Amino acid sequence: MEYRKNFDVRTGRNLTMLVDFYELTMGNGFLNNEVGEKTVYFDMFFRQIPDNGGYCIMAGVQQLVEYLSSLKFSEDDIEFLRNKGCFCEDFLNYLRNFKFSCDVWAVPEGNPVFPNEPLVTVRGPAIQAQLVETMILLTVNHQTLIATKANRICRAANGRPVMEFGSRRAQGYDGAIYGARAAVIGGCSSTACTISEEMFGIPAVGTMAHSWVQLFENEYEAFKAWAKVYPDNCLVLIDTYNVLKSGLPNAIKVFDEILKPQGIKPAGIRIDSGDITYLTKRCRKALDEAGYPDAKIVISNSLDEHIISDVLAQGAAIDSFGVGERLITAKSEPVFGGVYKLAAIEDNGKIIPKIKISENEGKITNPGFKKIYRIFDKSTDMAIADLVTLADEVIDESKPLVIFDPIYTWKKKRLKNYYVKDLRVQLFNNGNLQYESPDVLEIRDIAKTETEKLWPEVLRLENPHTYYVDLSSELWSLKHNLLQHYSDTFNE
Repeated sequence: MEYRKNFDVRTGRNLTMLVDFYELTMGNGFLNNEVGEKTVYFDMFFRQIPDNGGYCIMAGVQQLVEYLSSLKFSEDDIEFLRNKGCFCEDFLNYLRNFKFSCDVWAVPEGNPVFPNEPLVTVRGPAIQAQLVETMILLTVNHQTLIATKANRICRAANGRPVMEFGSRRAQGYDGAIYGARAAVIGGCSSTACTISEEMFGIPAVGTMAHSWVQLFENEYEAFKAWAKVYPDNCLVLIDTYNVLKSGLPNAIKVFDEILKPQGIKPAGIRIDSGDITYLTKRCRKALDEAGYPDAKIVISNSLDEHIISDVLAQGAAIDSFGVGERLITAKSEPVFGGVYKLAAIEDNGKIIPKIKISENEGKITNPGFKKIYRIFDKSTDMAIADLVTLADEVIDESKPLVIFDPIYTWKKKRLKNYYVKDLRVQLFNNGNLQYESPDVLEIRDIAKTETEKLWPEVLRLENPHTYYVDLSSELWSLKHNLLQHYSDTFNE
């Protein structure tokens, strides 16, 4: 498929200034206090899976790469900041000559991810690592949210194609464009968003709206006109007036009179309202009796994973789904709560771990420079657990491995016959790009392959089994020694 791989909606606009203002005020303060070049480590992670689900699907890495590769402050940006009256000239000159020089690691797109894992780590000068906070969160939070919702919906569809139909209800242009990309990563077969095919090579699809039917003298004439223009892909929308008394009979009549004499099979019908289960059962029976058992029945209109699961359980005769607003906005839980926290600093080449403490246990961070190992059962290739370790830890697969719950530490599991995979890859080394992203359809295949390595109990929509994300003994000890240190300090 020919498409413009390098075409991007950002062409003509510079997003370097898409930062929270405090990232600039802190940068100015770092410079004034001579700590701007201090090497720091920041982790981006999330604490809770949307919709009480069992997993999330990582997405947004390619757009993060594009953003980090093109950071540049224009003279207009510098003048704007000068007029704010709170930035010193040394800082403005720093921004004028800005060159991204951080190391960045991330989980590749399409992989299942879980709470409290460092999805992205940035190592570099404090000014730079702080400056990119907003865009890392914005990019990964949005696309991971939509990819996760799409994966849930596609899983509910049980192998039936799901088309992303949400552009007109998305939160803005980028929400539509990148939401379509994320939806396909999550498992959708196609999108209604044409520009997303132009940009990413994902299939754009669509047929008719109710306005097509209304513009003709009657429904029969509308269907007949469509069949003449698109005989090889004749799929008609049959619910403008009455599905069973008007739409379906007129569709079958046009199939008989226009397509059948040409030896062409109709693509099918689409229903956008009404009792889905009842209508699809009746339509399937009528289409079969008319000699069109291959004609597909497509359903749209405010669908989500729960409605899809329910109507299929009721025996609805559906071949594919068009899912719009509840997918593209992740309507049931529209915020992915990723955060970006300082995990360590360097002093003369030595990594000094940092921790954020809270009375809310779930908000206490994991300190240090880390990596994520995914542990698989050799006999089944199924994922057993993830283990977050310090970056220099190496797991010897020839020896048994004991993992334990980081809160209820007495809960332990001794693993044999396993193998591990380092889940993250390096995106940038000293600001130089090290990573080439697969295309979106390849990422969708990765997501399908990797989610199938999770047990069904983790994948189910309701009350999923909690997938284990444990800390290595070294990381757990480091964290609790820091907690003890601060506890002792506060109670002196």
